[in-house]
Amino acid sequence: MSANQRGPSRPLSTVLAGILGGLVVLLVGAVLISTDVIETGDTTREVVNQPVVGRPAADDSGEARSVAGIFEEEGRGVVFVQAEGDGAGSPLDGGGEGTATGSGFLVDDEGTILTNAHVVEGSEDVTVSFEDDKGNEIDAEVKGRDESTDLAVLKIDPDEAKGVAPIPLGDSSQAQVGDPVIAIGNPFGFTRTVTTGIVSAVQRRIEAPNAFSIGNVIQTDAAINPGNSGGPLLDGQGRVIGINAQIATNGSQSSSGIGFAIPINTAKELLPELEKGGEIERGYLGVRAADVTDSVAEELDLPVKEGALIQEVVEGGPADRAGLRAGDEPTSGGLTAGGDLIVAIEGEKIENSTDLVAAVENLDPGQEIEIELYRGDEKRTETVKLGERPDEVAQTPQLPGLP
Repeated sequence: MSANQRGPSRPLSTVLAGILGGLVVLLVGAVLISTDVIETGDTTREVVNQPVVGRPAADDSGEARSVAGIFEEEGRGVVFVQAEGDGAGSPLDGGGEGTATGSGFLVDDEGTILTNAHVVEGSEDVTVSFEDDKGNEIDAEVKGRDESTDLAVLKIDPDEAKGVAPIPLGDSSQAQVGDPVIAIGNPFGFTRTVTTGIVSAVQRRIEAPNAFSIGNVIQTDAAINPGNSGGPLLDGQGRVIGINAQIATNGSQSSSGIGFAIPINTAKELLPELEKGGEIERGYLGVRAADVTDSVAEELDLPVKEGALIQEVVEGGPADRAGLRAGDEPTSGGLTAGGDLIVAIEGEKIENSTDLVAAVENLDPGQEIEIELYRGDEKRTETVKLGERPDEVAQTPQLPGLP
């Protein structure tokens, strides 16, 4: 699947656009948590693959829509993306001359196309095509890229898209497990291919190309393969609820029934800034933390049973300058004990590392925030001035629990 804003070695092996035609393939393992936070506790993901059950969802008029009808109408707005230039080859070895192929889709009448950032990474020459035979290539300009969400915005001459209706954007927050979904893209170069499935899970986190993480991701069992990256995941009414980006696999490079789509609400929030070529700025704390569960709290004799337990403080980062502390006592469970336990930021409760990620990335660089934490059994409040998230996660291979 050519799936593609807001440091340690990566626990998930990632193969990006140039190698797999724009698809990111993940080896299931530890899960990197964005903005400097990593979840090191045990996580089990189970998906039951099954055919879509029930009749197609009805549109606003109350009439049921078929997969064929959605493919016929909305499918016309899906494009084949081809990107060439430095970095469009193999990201694993630092990029190079090469070609990446993927998918994208038209979102307005002004020629705006959404795709994945990894599809057009380092590209100097990008073209798109609305034709099933990949003919009639149209020059496209990369207006903005955000590696932290694996999103990119392309622009074409609106006249080149005459007669093609933009695909309507839905509300990813309304996606529920079991909802029927449709993926349209160009797997292995087979243009405008449609697959179906269900929403297998919501609120997943996946690793972005810069090793931070992306939240509120939709998991699906609709078949996604190399070349699907950047294509739409649609609901039963033909509205985009996600941008197909990655698959989890046990080592193969094809659909495993576990695919991930960037939520369309994330894209809608960033689209205006990316269209202008602006850079998305996010707050940065500079820590990695693990979830606190009942069992973790009991094992480590923690004062509370929820929060984000700091495992590492990035040297020279905002947390380091403020005196926050990481654990230094390895445990049998792969965590380190003795670190500060964050329980609130700016008065908002932090129940786990996901809450910490969301809280920090929604704050502005340079903002001073109050962090409530436990240091041992003592509860205290520390003031931290946030930094700006770096382009990539710093490499820290010594972090416990990582390969």
